[in-house]
Amino acid sequence: MGTLKNGMFAGLKTTWTLSKVIFPITLIVVILQYTPVLPWIIDIITPFMGLLGLRGEAAIPLVLGNALNLYAGIAGILSLELTVKEVFILATMLSFSHNIFIETGVALRVGVKLWVVLVVRFGLAIMSAIIINLLWKGGGEVAKYGALQVSQKVPDGWGEIVLLGLQKATFGVVQLALIVIPLMIIIQFLKDRNYLQKFSEKLAPFTKVIGVQSNASLTLVAGLVIGLAYGAGVMIQAVQEDGVSKKDATLVFIFLVACHAVVEDTLIFIPLGIPIWPLLLIRLITAFVLTIVVAFVWRKAGQSKHKEVVVS
Repeated sequence: MGTLKNGMFAGLKTTWTLSKVIFPITLIVVILQYTPVLPWIIDIITPFMGLLGLRGEAAIPLVLGNALNLYAGIAGILSLELTVKEVFILATMLSFSHNIFIETGVALRVGVKLWVVLVVRFGLAIMSAIIINLLWKGGGEVAKYGALQVSQKVPDGWGEIVLLGLQKATFGVVQLALIVIPLMIIIQFLKDRNYLQKFSEKLAPFTKVIGVQSNASLTLVAGLVIGLAYGAGVMIQAVQEDGVSKKDATLVFIFLVACHAVVEDTLIFIPLGIPIWPLLLIRLITAFVLTIVVAFVWRKAGQSKHKEVVVS
């Protein structure tokens, strides 16, 4: 009962904290749609967004997601009428690049260089969007956000505009609660049963596959289960106490950029009406391939440098 109570409390607390971001942002974005401000910004950004398979206004959730977090990005998506393909592209981009300020700070504390963080995160986001846009010819139908739908008729006057904004904002918070509260109960269960440490021990052999030492496994598990931001304390402590090298910390971070908070960051996209299994597979495959390639190149570069030193 203690686990359930603590998890429920943590879920409600997290929902309340995040709703203070989602509710006002959704309300503001909906209102801005019916003012000259947003169309002006959209006209400027549209040419670049077209390369990503997105309309200009899709820049809103991208900016919100990167400046704040995934929930803010989702709030931006909920305020727009987009196709399934556009929402999927946005979800993939935001999976790779979100909460950039906080999570970059975590990476720097762990010992990862700033340029690596920015190149990997923004590079993966942009490349994934371009590839999906070129390869996927379907997804042209309008995305349906969750079970409850807010009326899409054009509002008449400021009263209806504000009411529509309030409806969408409330809807976003309800959807958030349905995902976050059960998730926090599960995380609390993992903490109370010490499963995080057990997962770390089981994962130690797997770390060799991606080219890092076994002492980096706890850092990897923390990021995979809790996320870069939520797992920051665990990750930093693991790096300091377990003697993880800067090379291994960088490789683990590269893996986690593509695939962190694997449960939460996948489930929260369910209300957006997109296929989540392909999203999860894209993140996993990208994480494996990118990390293994970087580790291989890094190792070869180290061997070449060592040979040069020996010859000289």
